[in-house]
Amino acid sequence: MKRTLEQRLEDGPVVCGEGYLFELERRGYLQAGSFVPEVALDNPQALKQTYRDYMLAGSDVVLAFTYNGHREKMRIIGKEDLLEPLNRQAIRLAKEVAKEHPEEEALVAGNISNTNLFDPDDGSSKEAVRNIFAEMIGWCKEEGVDFVNGETFYYYEEAKIALEEIQKQGLPAVITFGLMSENILRDGYTVEEGCRLLEEQGALVVGMNCFRGPATMQPYVEQIRENVNGYVGALPIPYRTSEEYPTFFNLPDGGCSCSLPTETTFPTSLDPLYCNRYELAEWAKEAKASGVNYFGLCCGASPSMLREVAETVGRKAVNSTYSPDMKKHFLFGTDETLKKNNTEYRTKA
Repeated sequence: MKRTLEQRLEDGPVVCGEGYLFELERRGYLQAGSFVPEVALDNPQALKQTYRDYMLAGSDVVLAFTYNGHREKMRIIGKEDLLEPLNRQAIRLAKEVAKEHPEEEALVAGNISNTNLFDPDDGSSKEAVRNIFAEMIGWCKEEGVDFVNGETFYYYEEAKIALEEIQKQGLPAVITFGLMSENILRDGYTVEEGCRLLEEQGALVVGMNCFRGPATMQPYVEQIRENVNGYVGALPIPYRTSEEYPTFFNLPDGGCSCSLPTETTFPTSLDPLYCNRYELAEWAKEAKASGVNYFGLCCGASPSMLREVAETVGRKAVNSTYSPDMKKHFLFGTDETLKKNNTEYRTKA
């Protein structure tokens, strides 16, 4: 019998693979801009393979890809009639893949997120947001998810509504904030205050995801850890954000040799700004030492990046067998049977 999320957290670090949005766009199955997960209906095998790749790279969780799969996004693209089929299909595919794990069946998480409708000064927007969450979480409950992941909230009150609706269905909740460049949630709460309040209201895991790379997320994660007693989650983007440019929305690329068709490098020109896997490993080591319990990477992450994080926090992935080992490389290897005329040439190659 598979352990619950809480049981796994009690036993040690839990890894959650995210980043499907950018990964499926990179693989050619999702449109940048609208970023709606129609792939669940249009190319279910592509979504299943993506789920599988992240799970085998070390994710304990198959996160149903319904990020942006809510009524407002479907309205914008004129496909509200596909809302329920998309949500149910994404969860069912996740459940199929979770059962494939050769060691212990992976957890399946439902997924809700920022709606971009919330306005703290507009009561009708709050009701619309609540209705959006209620229907999505209702489908999660009916399809039998293990918990619900509510993510990328930049308003505390929207996250609170999400938690309330998750609790109405009797499901465990992971709630994470996306912190923008002003370094405060948009309704005036600090991120650590928001996390403390959500924990007091019953969230199993609180923390941060998306928008910020390791360098600009970790200081806030440490503040969250100091203000909450329970489990803390951290899922940064794998990009080199900085104090001057704390999120990936406005990261510059001074080395670009062309004129970009977009106003910023976000979302389709971020490639040269990646952290490498060893930078991500250093972050994972620091995050674990600071008391993070629930680890992952968000938009831009690849399975090999996630595997590096999983291994760093002490997990062996199914696909750790493919982790780098340069001993046999013809130029950079150390195997004594390699040709010296090659290995001695490595600095000139």
